[in-house]
Amino acid sequence: MYDAIIIGAGISGLVCGCYLAKAGMKVLIAEQHYKPGGYCTSFKREGFTFDAAAHCFGGYRNDGMTRKVFEELEIDKRIRIIRSDPASQVIMVDNEVFFWANLDETVNSFRTSFQDESDNIRNFFQFLINPDPASFSRTRSWTFKDLLDKYFRNEKLKAILAAPLLGIGGLPPTQMSAFIAAKLFSEFLIDGGYYPLGGMQILSDSIAEKFKEFGGELRLSCLVKKIKFKDNKAIGIIMEKDGFVPSKYVVSNCDARQTFFILLDKTILPQNFTQKIKNMTPSLSDFVLYLGTDGNFESSLKPGINLCFFLHHDLNKAYLSAQKCDMDGFGGFLLHIAHDKSTILAYMPASYKNKRYWNNNKQKFLESLLDRIEKYTIPNLSEHIKYKEAATPQTLHRYTLNYKGAAFGWAGTPSQLADPELRKPPFIQGLYLTGHWATLGVGISGVVYVGYDTAKMILRKEKNKSYFIYG
Repeated sequence: MYDAIIIGAGISGLVCGCYLAKAGMKVLIAEQHYKPGGYCTSFKREGFTFDAAAHCFGGYRNDGMTRKVFEELEIDKRIRIIRSDPASQVIMVDNEVFFWANLDETVNSFRTSFQDESDNIRNFFQFLINPDPASFSRTRSWTFKDLLDKYFRNEKLKAILAAPLLGIGGLPPTQMSAFIAAKLFSEFLIDGGYYPLGGMQILSDSIAEKFKEFGGELRLSCLVKKIKFKDNKAIGIIMEKDGFVPSKYVVSNCDARQTFFILLDKTILPQNFTQKIKNMTPSLSDFVLYLGTDGNFESSLKPGINLCFFLHHDLNKAYLSAQKCDMDGFGGFLLHIAHDKSTILAYMPASYKNKRYWNNNKQKFLESLLDRIEKYTIPNLSEHIKYKEAATPQTLHRYTLNYKGAAFGWAGTPSQLADPELRKPPFIQGLYLTGHWATLGVGISGVVYVGYDTAKMILRKEKNKSYFIYG
């Protein structure tokens, strides 16, 4: 009998498990993959180490949530975290801007390119890093375009500010929630570029090891088939190999559609809730290119930087093109060069399509994306490539079981923001959701927060005074 069982060893599930186990609860994490981390994993091919999807994180400033959690769990003592400076760069048609560790340098980078918006740029960034709570709450129903329109008139500037979020959030400014966009800005762009030396798998493994030191049990290659319930209360899980395992609480760190439509018996779901989930829109997936190099290529791009490159300013066109898997219409790519230049990760949003489509088009996408990188950012790159491979949305689905290979859980629209039923479904006691499908956090810093907060909800329910870590 466990106090809590967590389905999925993504970052949010691992963080949640650490806090519960640290507080003295008997916790099991069941993960269907053979390694922990979800999208935050690494793999090796022909001597090269590649980050599978996530390639840096944010929120690690002195008062950031990621730092708070890593310090409380002592993760920071296990790994060496470095930071790129600048962390990100945007090249869009004839403009180029940088996100530096120093906020003044970032603001000046934008002011240099857009002098007509100088004061508005400073006010916008100040709002992002130190928002007035009342003003911020009013943006709940806004799109990011609404927020940009409040501060700026220059359409090119608006496009450059929104372009990175199409890559790291999967939506254009006309559809993305202003709240989510502001969080991505403050936690990934303004306070971003952090990286665990050795690869993202080091981070996931370190949290997993800490979880086990707290007394938690981690089972890998362990597929959960069902969430067992009785009298509208979760009472455990049924695993493919081990059968029924009882628990007081069940926390799902996996795809929400899988949680409700596969793991749960549909008869327990209220009809209106079922229809709501069916009507919700998942985020786009990604096509990811992995390149192993000899490290001797010449480029103006700084190793460790996150580059967002576009040939046009029309982000709605780019998004619609990504939905159609039209690389030419998308007109851009996102790229990350490893700190030692040994590997390059490049990607663009893409839709799930079907297995046959990607079997027929994977190589075409790979070569087209490589040609575009070589043409616009790293000349003669092909001469230095020692290994190349790619992951399609089908690949991302196979390793994570995320619905349609979704890169960010649900699409971050205003209507799909902070739905309490996606945190703690009211129709079944003892069941919680954590991670990016919980409609509250995007990116590593976001799911770290949700994992922390989910543990906090459970510990408060237990009302045990020994759980002093939450104050």
